[in-house]
Amino acid sequence: MTEHEFNTTIHAPNRLQICATLAANSSVEFLTLKQQLDVSDSALSKHIKTLEDAGYVVVEKKASSGRQRTWLSLSKAGLEAFEGHVGALKAIVGQ
Repeated sequence: MTEHEFNTTIHAPNRLQICATLAANSSVEFLTLKQQLDVSDSALSKHIKTLEDAGYVVVEKKASSGRQRTWLSLSKAGLEAFEGHVGALKAIVGQ
């Protein structure tokens, strides 16, 4: 992906917020993202699946206090795609 490439996979508002949150953190729990975006489990799962299929998000299941928790992080390709998309957006608005 070039340095400033507009990315339609990332551009959808919820997916853009997911990528922005993951770019700022090493990993984020599914429940935290769900609450932050104020979406249903199924809506968030669909967005995560789209990003995962593109190779942008890594999904990891971990047991904690006897419960299975889902943690998400950006892959190297995901971070590069996100940064390229942000660069493209900045170019569009003239920054």
